[in-house]
Amino acid sequence: MTTTASHHLSPAFPGRAPWGTANKLRAWQQGALEKYIQDQPRDFLAVATPGAGKTTFALTLASWLLHHHVVQQITVVAPTEHLKKQWAEAAARIGIKLDPDYSAGPLSKEYHGVAVTYAGVGVRPMLHRNRCEQRKTLVILDEIHHAGDSKSWGEACQEAFDPATRRLALTGTPFRSDTNPIPFVAYEEGNDGIRRSSADYTYGYGNALADGVVRPVIFLSYSGNMRWRTKAGDEIAARLGEPMTKDAIGQAWRTALSPTGEWIPNVLAAADTRLTEVRKGIPDAGGLVIASDQDTAREYAKILKKITGDRPTVVLSDEKAASKKIDQFSADDSRWMVAVRMVSEGVDVPRLAVGVYATTISTPLFFAQAVGRFVRSRRRGETASVFVPTIPMLLEFANEMEVERDHVLDKPKKGSDEENPFAEEDKLLADAEKLEDEETEDQLPFEALESDAVFDRVLYDGAEFGMQAHPGSEEEQDYLGIPGLLEPDQVQLLLQKRQTRQIAHSRQKPAAEADLLEKPADARPVVTHKQLLELRKSLNTMVGAYVHQTGKPHGVIHTELRRVCGGPPSAEATAGQLQERIKKVQEWATRMR
Repeated sequence: MTTTASHHLSPAFPGRAPWGTANKLRAWQQGALEKYIQDQPRDFLAVATPGAGKTTFALTLASWLLHHHVVQQITVVAPTEHLKKQWAEAAARIGIKLDPDYSAGPLSKEYHGVAVTYAGVGVRPMLHRNRCEQRKTLVILDEIHHAGDSKSWGEACQEAFDPATRRLALTGTPFRSDTNPIPFVAYEEGNDGIRRSSADYTYGYGNALADGVVRPVIFLSYSGNMRWRTKAGDEIAARLGEPMTKDAIGQAWRTALSPTGEWIPNVLAAADTRLTEVRKGIPDAGGLVIASDQDTAREYAKILKKITGDRPTVVLSDEKAASKKIDQFSADDSRWMVAVRMVSEGVDVPRLAVGVYATTISTPLFFAQAVGRFVRSRRRGETASVFVPTIPMLLEFANEMEVERDHVLDKPKKGSDEENPFAEEDKLLADAEKLEDEETEDQLPFEALESDAVFDRVLYDGAEFGMQAHPGSEEEQDYLGIPGLLEPDQVQLLLQKRQTRQIAHSRQKPAAEADLLEKPADARPVVTHKQLLELRKSLNTMVGAYVHQTGKPHGVIHTELRRVCGGPPSAEATAGQLQERIKKVQEWATRMR
């Protein structure tokens, strides 16, 4: 196998010496490679955080296996058309030639193998099985969890690659929200009787951050007041971050992301201000807005053009030129790209440093993949900034960046006290995988009326900082102006200093000027849907007790509480409204004693 000088390699190729590929490997890549060569397994699952360099490890191993005649050819299976071309380009840089346009028939002798998609394997599994039977084959299954996307894909992969000499499975997010088994992945049963995926080598985000392999991620969360009209004609107002029902959270979230309101323009302007600051230290830093659908993506692009004066790159999945647009954006130094899911996983644009999570997809899998687009480090000190709406589950994902998960194959048995951590997301993942224009049950018809944005908090390394502030205020600029080149410990120290300064400044202001909640983020916990259910249960318990005292029906008491305290029915009430009603019914009960 030939070698190429390291300066020709992508930023994915760094750290300590290998066999015949890049000049150096990172320590984890070397460790995984040594483990593989020592064990010589037929199947090997490598789990490494997005941005750590899974491609480098896989191609180094492929080079070693070819050089030692363990295999004679390679098949790379990737999730998308763009990624299979990206694999072929990365392989070519180290002397491995993969055909990304292969469809059928004999392969030209100039190639060492092919790069195909899971969908392509699903269409013609026997073609790939025959290739594996004819010659000793290494199959590299990139983002292996996609082999469980549908039963047919999983069965096709099993059929196609069962005869393969070696199989290398790669993933940055080794979990799914469903229980579809992933082919060629080993599962081990825990003490609770539940089978979970078992990796042969794991390199998590926490380890990668400590090694300087990935960037630290600063999450900037924005709240604000939302108002929308339901299908029934009711107008509902709510504030992002306040506890609400699942449907209300979804509709408030979609109202925030509506291009007709003020939330999105304010957040995009803040993100562009942040990008300007980051570009002082990283001149070619780029930003990415992940949109929910094509129409809103186009509208976001118009808003960004008004803010920046430049037309952003818009990437739509059904465009033939989508891959070329991504490649062009990756190579130039333009500011913004707007995309619909296309760049949520695996696409290598190392200069992306600022992101806006402007989609309602709410699975931990998608969130981790989306954030993974911004963590690819090119040199020490680079930071990533991701703007998110103040939605409880998103803040939970942000605070759990370092948590390593495995794929759970079994659901807990009914009656078990063990709560399935993926239960709520089962349906959400199915929704996310539907066509973009297909209406889902939890996206009930509604009309977004108005929205505004409020800087809410900064999340970093499991801690929360900042006090609420208006867009454009000095307090907001304090956080948007954090330097783009900082070591992880410097980020923590600087955020603590900014919050201390903000608290001191707020105490000096007259009470009349305190028009926003004057509490630091760590004293303003975002109440989850589960906590909201507990409040509703408490209210119903108090009302039940009051029924026994008065003899009045439940409905009459609930109606009277609404009349006195205001607000919607308890099923749609916020935590504050429920707490007020609990306090009021307690007051009534005390008077009767």
